[in-house]
Amino acid sequence: MARILVTGSSRGIGAAIAAQLRERGCNVVGHATSEVDEHTIAADFAQPVAPQMLWQEAMKRLGGGIDVLVNNAGVFERNSIDGSDIEWLDGWEDTMRINLTASAQLSRFAIRYWRAAGRKGRIVHIASRAGHRGDSPAHWHYAAAKGGMLALHKTIARGYASQGITSFAVAPGYTDTSMAGDYLESRGGEGILADIPLGRVATPDEIAQIATYCALYAPESMTGAVLDANGASYVR
Repeated sequence: MARILVTGSSRGIGAAIAAQLRERGCNVVGHATSEVDEHTIAADFAQPVAPQMLWQEAMKRLGGGIDVLVNNAGVFERNSIDGSDIEWLDGWEDTMRINLTASAQLSRFAIRYWRAAGRKGRIVHIASRAGHRGDSPAHWHYAAAKGGMLALHKTIARGYASQGITSFAVAPGYTDTSMAGDYLESRGGEGILADIPLGRVATPDEIAQIATYCALYAPESMTGAVLDANGASYVR
């Protein structure tokens, strides 16, 4: 039974990932900023110590070991360049810490644990199409964080494959979550679908299927791969 930590599992893509992994018999511990239940640990990634506290508590709940880390937690908030300097910088730093730095911290804890234990391990990063093609003028920080996540993922894959530690990334486009819904509405709602050849946005379950495959079934030789799921709105 795989022991798995999924961040940002209280809703949307994270909730779908956790559900699909549990359906396959995995022992899953989730994470949320504040909402907790018997399967979820509260940790506010805006606080630098939160990822370490989450990792330690997840290790305890999973019986002293973690086999797979899914870095999914993130925020998507506007940050106009026309705001004040301090407002813009605060928005930038909060998004970087939550969307990228916390994932890097957890990845570090996971890799150090697997190396010390002589174990194989997997990391699945939920990145974004924005990491490839950028985002709106109000979302520099989000695109930069997701681009950084892709670079982090590739570096981990290249650096630790020989030790049985693999890394996979999923890069969704628009997905039918509350976070994406607010953005779609702000950009014109249904009109934005004209940029998606498929004619619709992805569902959380579709992204979760890809993440579950990476977490449990993808061959080791796929390490370093980025799996796009954007309805052909960005083809590379």
